[in-house]
Amino acid sequence: MLKPRGSTFPIRLVAFAATLFLFTIPSFAQQASDSVAPETASGTATKQLVLAHRHMVVAANPLAAEAGLEVLRDGGNAADALVAVQAMLGLVEPQSSGLGGGAFLVWYDAKEKRLTTFDGRETAPAEATPSLFLDANGKPLPFYDAVVGGRSVGTPGTVRLLEAVHGKYGSKDWKGLFGQAIDLAEKGFAVSPRLHGEIAEDMGRLDHQPAARAYFYDQDGKPLAVGATLKNPAYAETLRAIASGGADAFYTGRIASDIVAAVRAHPTNPGHLSLQDLATYKAKERPAVCAPYRGYEVCGMGPPSSGALTIGQILGMISGFEIGTLGPDDPESWRIIGDATRLAFADRDRYMADSDFVPMPKGLLDQNYLKSRATLLRRPTALGRDDVRPGDPPWEKAELRIDGFSYPEHGTSHFVIVDDAGNIASMTTTIESAFGSRQMVDGFLLNNELTDFTFAPVKDGHAVANRVEPGKRPRSSMAPTIVLKDGKPVIAIGSPGGSNIISYVAEALIAMIDWKMDVQQAVSLPHFVNRFGTYDLEAETKAADMARDLQALGYQTKVDDQNSGLHGIEITPAGIEGGADPRREGVALGD
Repeated sequence: MLKPRGSTFPIRLVAFAATLFLFTIPSFAQQASDSVAPETASGTATKQLVLAHRHMVVAANPLAAEAGLEVLRDGGNAADALVAVQAMLGLVEPQSSGLGGGAFLVWYDAKEKRLTTFDGRETAPAEATPSLFLDANGKPLPFYDAVVGGRSVGTPGTVRLLEAVHGKYGSKDWKGLFGQAIDLAEKGFAVSPRLHGEIAEDMGRLDHQPAARAYFYDQDGKPLAVGATLKNPAYAETLRAIASGGADAFYTGRIASDIVAAVRAHPTNPGHLSLQDLATYKAKERPAVCAPYRGYEVCGMGPPSSGALTIGQILGMISGFEIGTLGPDDPESWRIIGDATRLAFADRDRYMADSDFVPMPKGLLDQNYLKSRATLLRRPTALGRDDVRPGDPPWEKAELRIDGFSYPEHGTSHFVIVDDAGNIASMTTTIESAFGSRQMVDGFLLNNELTDFTFAPVKDGHAVANRVEPGKRPRSSMAPTIVLKDGKPVIAIGSPGGSNIISYVAEALIAMIDWKMDVQQAVSLPHFVNRFGTYDLEAETKAADMARDLQALGYQTKVDDQNSGLHGIEITPAGIEGGADPRREGVALGD
């Protein structure tokens, strides 16, 4: 165990359910002393840094981390393990990701010493139009009126992504990678406190569809209790079909027909997904987007994700400031970071969308452009609202753009894997909102990813970049990240959290690079999030204690919970260090 390399704040534990799994997962029980610390003097639980030398998995649920670890122990690589992790997450954390959703993967190929990315983002059906989320009067629908039902369901991409990555990089037999999830689906698993809480919170939406109601609620209509055994034989059958028939078993045939029927036959909010949409879906391999920062290369997912571009802009703007000297306890650090984030989000909302449909400015990460933007930060107080406007990055061919607005998403998970050979997977996976569209089919939930598009397609007579179009992928904030130093990977990290993901990941990277924190300290750091002017400060942490200081600098502040799920690794001379966000039930496991 390495000694702490930097100071960190105490943090309140929102949900940690590892104790439920101590007697069901032997290797997790053996490593629990390395990943979970006793309560501190203030009565709050924390997690500690985990050190491994061969391989590691950090995931949002101990059962999923264990599934991936067992694949690595059996000689598999990271491409094999990620299939097992995702299959298990879809069972034990169904509110966040699954077969009915999409994902982004940043992959480091140790043999070729190169980065690449895989885009498994959902697509809009061929029958979708820009007015998809407008009511009869041409006004945007209320969020949950759009979400619950078939209207919000995009073509799922996760299964095609898994197959594409495994087909190119995997070493183990595809069929065997689903065995652990199949067995657990049939035998059942204990409902965790977090899953119980999510089910209870979603009453009134999740219990509308008969299949979802029968699965998540008891015979009295109450949320399944903590510790209740939950079995999912339908999910086991779906996994068997995919294991035997590959992704085609999901995108054609019975499963595809069941998906389309659920979407198009919804009694009050039908959608447009078709068998043709499923049969023609493709996951895409794309180049990584990288930005320099203090001698590192911070690399991630490009459009249709806004994650890497926006994080690169934030880091580029603050690179001329002595953030490391100021430290995390100085409000001046958070003024600089917060206003850089606001400026980056102004560009995000105007310019970023699916680049297969919308031309992108070539200069969003241009260093001269970011230095020019950074001059706005050289002032003693917060930027006024009128000072936060999109910039004018270099274009190959200029195009008029209008700002758009999208709703937040919360049904997301992130995991990282490092294998014996040094291959690295950093994957963010989602069904968008918690429990997605609330439509359950063959043991899994369907996404509501189309609500990541801007509901109003036109503003002031001009088309919004992130509008709905047939076949288009909605803009995302997901930010799976791998950081290189001298061409070698040193950090892999990511988080759920909607558009807050960008701040969560950027702040964790600043904590590790500028403030010399280890990965566990960085993912435990209290959250300071400022996207649109108001500073969101994490409740019951030193972030909330800094409210008056930030108000004195000119900010409005709001204290609330920040439900991140940061999971990361750092490759150091001592070995592979792993950190799991204490706000959720995730763990780092390794050998």
